[in-house]
Amino acid sequence: MAERGRGGQDYRIRYCTRCVMPETKPDLHLDEGGVCSACRYIERRTAIDWDQRAAELKAILDRYRSKGGSNYDCIIPVSGGKDSHYQVLRMLELGVTPLCVTATTCKLSEIGRKNIENLKKQGVDYVEMTTNPVVRRKINRLALEQVGDISWPEHAGIFTIPVRMAVQFNVPLIIWGENSQNEYGGPAAAAENNVLTRRWLEEFGGLLGLRVSDLIGQDGIREQDLIQFTYPDDEGLARTGVTGLFLGYYLPWDGYRNALVAQAHGLTTYPKPVEGSLVNYENLDNCHTGIHDYFKFLKYGFGRATDLACLHVRRGRISRQEAVDMVRLHDGKFPWEYLGCSLEEILDEMDLTVDQFVAICDRFTNKKLFVVDARGHLVKDRHGNLTKVNYDNL
Repeated sequence: MAERGRGGQDYRIRYCTRCVMPETKPDLHLDEGGVCSACRYIERRTAIDWDQRAAELKAILDRYRSKGGSNYDCIIPVSGGKDSHYQVLRMLELGVTPLCVTATTCKLSEIGRKNIENLKKQGVDYVEMTTNPVVRRKINRLALEQVGDISWPEHAGIFTIPVRMAVQFNVPLIIWGENSQNEYGGPAAAAENNVLTRRWLEEFGGLLGLRVSDLIGQDGIREQDLIQFTYPDDEGLARTGVTGLFLGYYLPWDGYRNALVAQAHGLTTYPKPVEGSLVNYENLDNCHTGIHDYFKFLKYGFGRATDLACLHVRRGRISRQEAVDMVRLHDGKFPWEYLGCSLEEILDEMDLTVDQFVAICDRFTNKKLFVVDARGHLVKDRHGNLTKVNYDNL
């Protein structure tokens, strides 16, 4: 008989039997053994010849090096965080002269600014592009209301602004960090057809079906307000030969190792675990991240604590049961505060009240993943937190 408090349903979330990632994660596959595709990738990594991959990386960098030192060798998109530091430090070790490009976050934290300044001190030229804050606040609200993602403009700009800079500065090679799909090295790895096309970029942009052109005319937003959120035309991409590679394909990527390297070179960490997370060394730049991660929890039943627990389980640092316990403790908390910035402060900038925000949250919540009462209403504790129908396969 179905248990009450679950909307009269028998639905239970199925989790990977090795890590704690739920089947609800987009593009995740659980095989016949109940093991997720990300865990299987980590298995395959043990068979990779990393020396050969490093040689491939060096060959690509040599191919794209500026002739005579008259221009930059590559562009590195950076936020100032642990992975940015690692990317920059590795490129400098390989004798590369990069131009570091930051697409500014929606609401930069104090610690985020400090880490950007520290990144510059590693010895690089640096460009920071800040989009119109008046327009950006409008997009933050529109994206939150329409697709449940306050960070939509950040995700768009991360992929468009460095590419626009590549065309503007005539620097073909872009060095990204880790490929979230963990499958290939990017167009630069191909012998042919290695230009970074608009279609390829849009695949990784995380736009959630909301096109840049859809914003035109909404809340007074004009086409010219969206220049930096728009990819260069295909002619510009082809003329420059813009291409990219994922450094994580060529070097064994590990966020924790990256954090240790970055801290050794001056990265400042948070004095406690970041809200909704397990660690103090990542996602330190944008005060909106807490809201972004919370909506991921509402839609798919997992947040940043799950992401991190899975990463550490796959590398043998914690047990699966320890991961389950950590996720129960930290995942999906209502985002009253993040990096010292209150929810009310963020909502005020978008002319939203807490009640309006909660109504938006409820609209995007997948109710079958959370405990509801006999009337089908979401059950919340006094802090506004939800409870998942199950946290493990047991």
